[in-house]
Amino acid sequence: MRYGLEVLPPFMIVSIRFLAAGGILLAVCAIRGVKMRPSKREFGILAIIGVLMLGCGNTAVLWSEQYLSTGLASLLVASIPIFAALIEVILPHGEGLPARGWTGAAIGFIGIAFLVSPGFHNGLHGDPRQMIAIAVILTGSLLWTVGSVISRRTTIHISGFASAGWQMLLGGLFTTVIMLTTGGYRGAHWGLEAWASILYLVTFGSLVGYTAYIYLLNNVAVSKVTTYAYINPIVAVILGAIFLSERFVLAEYVGMFSILLAVFLVTSSKLKTGAPTAEVEDVAIGGNA
Repeated sequence: MRYGLEVLPPFMIVSIRFLAAGGILLAVCAIRGVKMRPSKREFGILAIIGVLMLGCGNTAVLWSEQYLSTGLASLLVASIPIFAALIEVILPHGEGLPARGWTGAAIGFIGIAFLVSPGFHNGLHGDPRQMIAIAVILTGSLLWTVGSVISRRTTIHISGFASAGWQMLLGGLFTTVIMLTTGGYRGAHWGLEAWASILYLVTFGSLVGYTAYIYLLNNVAVSKVTTYAYINPIVAVILGAIFLSERFVLAEYVGMFSILLAVFLVTSSKLKTGAPTAEVEDVAIGGNA
């Protein structure tokens, strides 16, 4: 994502990435003859999920990375399991959250406060871009979580891979409309770096990562799959330091530790009660930062 942003506008990256990946996945499903035609109701649900998770959630992360380090962005996105657990608490017939989970949620919000403190300090001194980016990425993460909860509570009677393809295609179309409306296609510089970034995001970020996640959801307990939420940020921070020379200040390190501890407490509290961990999908977001 970060390398792509150096040469391409964010809306263009998201649009091309998901239109291409969604089209390829649906074409593969058609060739293999799997069930891929949703009903009108299912199509509407897939559109909502695709717009919330990919059109809004993923776009928010990509846009925000113009002003935030990749490690910080990934750590903020790691708050998704916390949001998901809290949303499930207030929904009818939702999952309860034991004391350990509430403790984790509280620690998580303290961690977010530490993570945003440097950006808040910069905002007070006349540069509000970091705070705006943080607000955008947290809003996008919340919308991603809402889409995840809708997905978790809805049954779609088509192939899981076809469902993912429709979500990517419809999310890409939504972003394309925004791009054309706002002129978000201006400033693109097509070259090796641009094509390499798009190819990577389409192939590994969407086709491999997204479909691998779906496979795991169908074959492995959701509570185990969601352990990505405290693995991906660590990987992002390490890679950001190696390839982009990104460094954290002390407050951000405290925030990082708090977020990872919070996610561990929330997800493990679900395991101990026997309740399934809220289904959240971050491969397309945090895994490609």
